[in-house]
Amino acid sequence: MSKRLGCAASSLRRLVSSRCRRVPAGLRPQLRSFSDVQRPLDSAPYSRQRDSSSRAQNHTRHNSFRDAPKPSSSKLEQHLNSLFPPLTFPPELASRILTHASHPDAAYWHNARMSFIGRRVLQSYLLLFIHSSPALHPEHDYELISERALNTYVLGEHVASRWNLGKVLKWKPMNVGSFPVPLGPEVEVPEGVSQLAPRSIGLYKVHGTAVEAIAGGVFHQYGGSVAHRLFHTRVLPLILLPGNQQGLPDAFHEHALEVCERMGGPDGALIVPGQKASSTN
Repeated sequence: MSKRLGCAASSLRRLVSSRCRRVPAGLRPQLRSFSDVQRPLDSAPYSRQRDSSSRAQNHTRHNSFRDAPKPSSSKLEQHLNSLFPPLTFPPELASRILTHASHPDAAYWHNARMSFIGRRVLQSYLLLFIHSSPALHPEHDYELISERALNTYVLGEHVASRWNLGKVLKWKPMNVGSFPVPLGPEVEVPEGVSQLAPRSIGLYKVHGTAVEAIAGGVFHQYGGSVAHRLFHTRVLPLILLPGNQQGLPDAFHEHALEVCERMGGPDGALIVPGQKASSTN
C-alpha cells in the first residue's frame, strides 16, 4: 500500500511540475517585441486626445440640438383641446401624441411611449367591461375579443377618422417611392397618395397608434377615471361594427350602449362635476 501511495505521489508531483513549467527565457522577449509592434509608442496619448475631442464634439452636438427651436405645436394642441373639452393638453404632450416615429420631428418627441401605455389602458378597460357584462358566456374568449376590438387598424379606420386625426397627425407614408414631404397639419395630401389603399401606405396603422397615444396621454395627464370615461364614451361606441368580425362582438353592443348612456352619451362630460381630475399639468 505504501509503495502505491509513493508512486501516486511521485506521479502527482511530475504532473504539477509539468503544468507549472515556466516559459523559456528566450521566448519572453519575442512576445514583448510582438506586442510592441502591435501598439505604437504614442498610442496612449493619441487615444486620450481622440476621446477628449470626441466628447467635445458630442457635447457641441447635444447643445446645438437642445438649443434648436422646437417644432410648432399650436395646431396639434388646439385640435386635441377642441376634440375633448374641457381637457387641455400641454404643447409638448400634444406634440408627442400626434407625432409618429416616421416623421423627422420624432428627433424631438414621438408617440411610441404614449401609445404603449394607451394600448394597455384600453385593454384593461375593455376586459373589465367584458367581465362585468351580462352578455358574457363561457365560450367567449377574452384574448380574441380584445385582439379584434382593439386592433390597431380598427382604431385607425373607425376611431381616428371620426376624430379627424388625419388633418394634424405628423407622419410619413410608406411604399410610395420618393415622397416629397412628411404629412402634418400644414401639408396637403398629394393626389397620388390619397388614391392609394390606406392599408398599403400604413395610414390605418399609424392613425390607430395615435388613438392609443391619446388614451395614454389622457391617462398620463388626468388619471384613470377620466381615461375610463373617454373609453366608454369616445372609443367603445365607435368600434361597434354590427355583422363584422372586427370590433366588439355583437352580443356586447347593447350593454356597451347602456354604459355609454349612463356616462352621458357620446358627448358626455369627461370630468364629472364635483370630481377633481388628477392633472399633472
